[in-house]
Amino acid sequence: MFVRPTNPTSHRLARLAFIAACVGALIVAAAGPLHRYLALDIEAAIAVFRYGFYVAVAGVALGLATIVPTRPGDRRRGFVAAFLAVAIGVAGAWVPVSWFLWSQRLPVINDISSDIANPPPMVALLQLRRGAPNPPKHPGAATAALQREAYPDIVPVVLPVAPSEAFKRADRVAMALGWDVVARAPAEGRLEAVDTSDWFGFRDDIVVRIRAAGIGSRIDIRSKSRAGESDLGVNARRIRDFIARLKAER
Repeated sequence: MFVRPTNPTSHRLARLAFIAACVGALIVAAAGPLHRYLALDIEAAIAVFRYGFYVAVAGVALGLATIVPTRPGDRRRGFVAAFLAVAIGVAGAWVPVSWFLWSQRLPVINDISSDIANPPPMVALLQLRRGAPNPPKHPGAATAALQREAYPDIVPVVLPVAPSEAFKRADRVAMALGWDVVARAPAEGRLEAVDTSDWFGFRDDIVVRIRAAGIGSRIDIRSKSRAGESDLGVNARRIRDFIARLKAER
């Protein structure tokens, strides 16, 4: 015998919350591929990203509002839908929230170099950066000061090996990190590469410079985003990863 639930409205709202959370999470996830594979303008893609966040948060709010009225017992239904709405909505909203939190903690810069007085210049990358919103030239003293305050640990690396060997190690590390190496000039001590993010397909350009330093070598690395005022710390993390692997390379 069919027994009508005692709270049909809460049940329907819980289902609506679940649908909203799923749709919001899908919209957030789709923003990256829309930009990377379908060439959607970055501003439009970020707008899609933002609206997906709003929908996901709406799903979470509605799920929280219905999770108690639909709790198990007394023929109530909808608890699972409400619970999943909260879980899926939070997962979908987490990336936008984390980006926002990073943006509040980090300086608004997009060009990081281990040598802030004389950043390694781009040569082969100049052609690839044509039309990019961010110019290839280092922004100057203001950016250098912000970097020094935020990332004081990013400094040149000195290795007790000849520049030729240091170049080989830097090349191996670049390949291991999955960078697309676009120029190798060992005689000039210069390696240039591009790193593409998995989700949005953002392209950042990298220059590694190797120079003799006494009986060893000094390695500098610069990483710069092609677009965006803030890199959310991506370039600094990339340089730290490169330096750590380079020091461990044999």
